[in-house]
Amino acid sequence: MIRLLGYFFGIGVAFALLAAAGVWMVIGGLAKDLPDYEVLSKYEPPVTTRVHASDGALMGEFARQRRLYLPIQAVPDRVKAAFLSAEDKNFYKHPGIDVAGLFRAVVNNIQTGARQGASTITQQVAKNFLLTKDQTYERKIKEAILSFRIEQAFSKDRILELYLNEIFFGLNAYGVAGAALTYFDKSVNELTVAEAAYLAALPKGPSNYHPFRHTQRAIERRNWVIDQMVENGYVSREEGDKAKAGPLGVKPRRTGSYLFAGEYFTEEVRREIISRYGENALYEGGLSVRTTLDPDLQRIARKAMQNGLLKYDRLRGYRGPVKQIELGADWGVPLGEVKDLDDVPEWRLAVVLESSDAGLSIGLQPSREISGALSAERETGTVSTEDMSFAMRHVVDGRRVKANSPADVLKPGDVVYVEKKEGAAYELRQVPAVSGGMVAMDPHTGRVLAMVGGFSFSQSEFNRATQAMRQPGSAFKPIVYAAALDNGYTPASVIMDGPITITSGNTTWSPKNYDSKSAGPSTLRAGIERSRNLMTVRLAHDMGMKIVAEYAERFGVYDHLAPYLPMALGSGETTVMRMVSAYSVMANGGRQIKPSLIDRIQDRYGKTVYKHDERGCEGCVAADWENQAEPELVDNADQVLDPMTAYQITSMMEGVVLRGTATTLKELNRPIAGKTGTTNDEKDAWFMGFTPNLVVGLYLGFDQPRTLGKGSTGGGLAAPIFKEFVAEALKDTPPTEFQVPEGMTLIAINRKTGMRASEGEAGTIMEAFKPGTGPADTYWVIGMDADGTMGEDLSPSASRAIQGGGGGLY
Repeated sequence: MIRLLGYFFGIGVAFALLAAAGVWMVIGGLAKDLPDYEVLSKYEPPVTTRVHASDGALMGEFARQRRLYLPIQAVPDRVKAAFLSAEDKNFYKHPGIDVAGLFRAVVNNIQTGARQGASTITQQVAKNFLLTKDQTYERKIKEAILSFRIEQAFSKDRILELYLNEIFFGLNAYGVAGAALTYFDKSVNELTVAEAAYLAALPKGPSNYHPFRHTQRAIERRNWVIDQMVENGYVSREEGDKAKAGPLGVKPRRTGSYLFAGEYFTEEVRREIISRYGENALYEGGLSVRTTLDPDLQRIARKAMQNGLLKYDRLRGYRGPVKQIELGADWGVPLGEVKDLDDVPEWRLAVVLESSDAGLSIGLQPSREISGALSAERETGTVSTEDMSFAMRHVVDGRRVKANSPADVLKPGDVVYVEKKEGAAYELRQVPAVSGGMVAMDPHTGRVLAMVGGFSFSQSEFNRATQAMRQPGSAFKPIVYAAALDNGYTPASVIMDGPITITSGNTTWSPKNYDSKSAGPSTLRAGIERSRNLMTVRLAHDMGMKIVAEYAERFGVYDHLAPYLPMALGSGETTVMRMVSAYSVMANGGRQIKPSLIDRIQDRYGKTVYKHDERGCEGCVAADWENQAEPELVDNADQVLDPMTAYQITSMMEGVVLRGTATTLKELNRPIAGKTGTTNDEKDAWFMGFTPNLVVGLYLGFDQPRTLGKGSTGGGLAAPIFKEFVAEALKDTPPTEFQVPEGMTLIAINRKTGMRASEGEAGTIMEAFKPGTGPADTYWVIGMDADGTMGEDLSPSASRAIQGGGGGLY
């Protein structure tokens, strides 16, 4: 019997050794093919790029996976406790595999028939980072081997850090920091016990515990996690009961742009980052981008531009409803499906319920719950005939028709925009058909402080400040006059404002002033103040269009300007951004500036990878104070215009405001230089203007260019928008005079003749002259023939001039 038992024991030992050898061979074979776990030490997950305004306000986030990497030291204890209680309460005790937990899971699975997982956090790290998610025994063995190796190579805190930053929480949120923001719009430090417990419940199956689709199931899972936290001693029973009694409290964070009125700016920054570094850097690189945007100026610019567009549009009548819907039993449902302008919060969509002589009865678009579901509440209001007075002249078949009653304009089922007044009273609104772009810039640094790309980004993402190529018209003339002043002319130089005929083969071009009149011989100052086309063409012809083209390219208005005379009147196409950059040259003393939307970019580790300010500063990093002089910033920008020329053209453009085509700006009572611009057939209306520290440019026009209407000039449409913006933007800033460069001489001259004025002479003005220059001693008109006459035909020497087309008017 003993011999038989020994025989069976020997056989058993042999089989055990063979099985062990087999297992060892299998494990050894699988271990050879295991991925290198050392890659975890160089782990760089996709991280959200965040864009901030100049004051630090968050403008937007860009990510494929909404994740912010958080070091374990920054994770609060209560958050760690929630995840340990939900996933692996023995994490800090086991060597990578929790044998006791595995045994409990097996017993529970046998007893209940349910599938309870027993993977530790270390095993989940191995699976998520290094393996596939295949449900096979081979993968589980590899997972176990890797878990042991990871535990030997990394600290427990490092393993937990990798886990908390990698896991998926649903709603495109990855990592605990991203999940806290996505679900509760909070940082992890602000999470309550209940909120931390809900986040810890999600990794098991985010879709199973969706806060709105499976609310009850989510609450039950959260409460289970809270019970585990109590059982493990992380929170008291009283704290746990209080946490379980509350709702989920999920408040999903919005995506896209976060800063009001900053959508066009944010999108422009997005495009620039992609252009610089590529899409992966934007959506996965975790960049921190500090932009130049001033939120206060941005809101002011948006309001001024919208007011200008609406004022123009309302005078042209009402074009009809947004759309027509069936009222049915519940008008709120179809109305809720109509997309509104979410970046124009002052307006709401409404449906006309009744229309009569007294006005409209309207139903307002229902709001959305946090879950995205349509609110059950239904609001109504009224629009009086007076509050829709502009619509009483409505457009029918392209013609404006006068209506006798609101019922002639709108009928039940029409969807319209309205803006609240008082109580239940609303005013009718209409998205303007006209659009435009606007930019405000610091002329000394090139920092773009505000940008408006149209009436509404939600309506159209096309940025008219940077993407729209438009003719600047007479807003280009200061470039021509600056070129002349830099090449021997003075503000007092006299040129003929008279008829011109330019011949090219069998074609002739006869430009005209806006009023079709001419003033005869006039100074350059008078020419720019009154925006005289005939004088500008003669001046460009006299000095040569090659010089004009050279200066236009120096100033950055064009990359290449064809040397045709009509180009002197602004018939070439450019953008608002380029024009503002060019005017900055005149405002800052002649230095070329590089417009920038971005001050600084840092990578995920805080290292600065880009900064806009390239000025040198010797001594700025001195280790000790040894009574040395204060360091000075060295401006290394190219000098593209004589500083004295810059002051002369600035002074002449001050005259545009004081006596010329932009006198509406005199009411601002501060030094302002600027120039209006109106293109052929009044298709675009421009105004470019600046103070010593702020340059602003804008245009109005239809996206598909067509006339704005007879008499629609830059002075009448664009200058008032500039006025509204500057009045509000600089209301707390004292007026600052433009500085006269050292060495210039101020001499009184006769406005008409440009010659030195005698004491007490009427009609004089103080004019600035460079050293060695001054008023002419004898009266002479540029281009005058030897016999003192002025020919009207500029002759074939201007032959190619006509090829450029029409040009600016006013």
